Amino acid sequence: MSTARFLFQKLAQAVATKGLYFTKSLNYKTSPAPLPPNLDYVRYATLGLCYQEIVARKVPGNVAELGVYRGDFAKRLNQLFADRELYLFDTFSGFDRQDIVTEQSSGFSTGTQNFADTSAETVLQKMPHPQQCIVRKGFFPATAAGLDDTFCFVSLDADLYQPILEGLAFFYPRLAPGGYIFVHDFNNDEYKGAHQAVLEFCQAHHIGFIPLPDSGGTAVITK
Repeated sequence: MSTARFLFQKLAQAVATKGLYFTKSLNYKTSPAPLPPNLDYVRYATLGLCYQEIVARKVPGNVAELGVYRGDFAKRLNQLFADRELYLFDTFSGFDRQDIVTEQSSGFSTGTQNFADTSAETVLQKMPHPQQCIVRKGFFPATAAGLDDTFCFVSLDADLYQPILEGLAFFYPRLAPGGYIFVHDFNNDEYKGAHQAVLEFCQAHHIGFIPLPDSGGTAVITK
């Protein structure tokens, strides 16, 4: 074994003790755009592959994210789906009290995490195509009232049981055949309500899903 390869393996082992891993990228397939420099390669790369399938299969519909926070994932959605409207659903002030009560009473999570350090203006400033963004600020699903759109891709990143369950109930019937829903935190032990919401909805409607080994434990649902 060469010295360089030996040193790389030692470095990889040391990094792995911190829960981080080196992996080869999809160097046999051209990415639709350079990936952002972050530590969530699996989630972003999977999004890129789903985007390519949506384009190749001419799947109709717009895009949405429920649980936008500061807009990092939404930025990637807006970059890829530049010709489609992107609905941004969020309170932009953190968890709603009624969802926290459900979370705590069911023992899913503490619900005390603070995601209030954001705003719709902060998010829109990050968007490469802000004219394509439609902000729906407030409590979901009330903020979806009157919306009867079709969607090719939806990101559910609301963390808590009730909004994720409501998100699945609203978006799955409106998901175009060949479209995808990403449910973040499905395998995140800090948000066990997300796991429960996916299981309940998928079992009730006989829907399959694929869990990803990304940093948040995303579940991918398709139609």
